[in-house]
Amino acid sequence: MMGPPGAGKGTQARLLTQRLGVPHVATGDMLREAVAAGTPVGEEAGRYVDQGLLLPDDVVIRLVAERLGAADAAKGFVLDGFPRTVPQAEALDAMLARGGTRLDGVIQLQVPRDELVRRLAGRRVCRACGTLFSAVDGAAASPCARCGGELYQRADDSEETVRRRMDVYEQETQPVVEHYRRLGVLREITGTGTEEDVRRRIASSVKAA
Repeated sequence: MMGPPGAGKGTQARLLTQRLGVPHVATGDMLREAVAAGTPVGEEAGRYVDQGLLLPDDVVIRLVAERLGAADAAKGFVLDGFPRTVPQAEALDAMLARGGTRLDGVIQLQVPRDELVRRLAGRRVCRACGTLFSAVDGAAASPCARCGGELYQRADDSEETVRRRMDVYEQETQPVVEHYRRLGVLREITGTGTEEDVRRRIASSVKAA
């Protein structure tokens, strides 16, 4: 599952994994857990995340390789947030080829930049349960509607950082889209509309493959 920050990759990846019965492999979540745990790689990752920058390829590749080697990923998985650079994509191609498999498809969610900034700058997260809320639609008033926890804005969701993240995405990740376009596995999906609208578009794309 690919797309710029705020495109809805995480939400749609989770919906797709529920439908397919395979694990949701989200590098963003794994990295945030490492930051929270204060591990060496977490501390290094935190410096990049706070500036809205991507992590070095070798760190991310090692993390994903370990995760895909787990037993629950043997029958399939949905990647969310990886690969983000061409070297990462090539490493994934090689990783899968060694196991005698390949990607079935790459879904690219397309959302206008102004809409992405609006979504992310208005996003709040519950400290207790991790649920996301949107200040744009008025659902981000504290406390958390799910568990009563405190809501906060992640450092990488400030408007200034969001715009830097968009620039980084366009410079480093867009070439990955072209990589998969050349391989013939890219499926471009409009990411605007309701969550259900986008889910149906993805479901139709996966069914048609």
